[in-house]
Amino acid sequence: MQAGLLAYYGGPDQIMTVTSGLASVIGLLLVFWNKVVATFFRIVKIFRPSSAEHVTAEEQKDTLGHAP
Repeated sequence: MQAGLLAYYGGPDQIMTVTSGLASVIGLLLVFWNKVVATFFRIVKIFRPSSAEHVTAEEQKDTLGHAP
């Protein structure tokens, strides 16, 4: 057996440690899922404001009949 192939060995002792850590991270994400999603939408709203904020004064004048 070549010594280089030994570096690719992933036995139960390595795999269980990695999967346990991954499960912990996913579990925390699921516990706080509502806050994670709310934060995501706040960030998206910063970079992509609603269309109501893009209305110019000229467009408001056309719809209201006078300037704001």
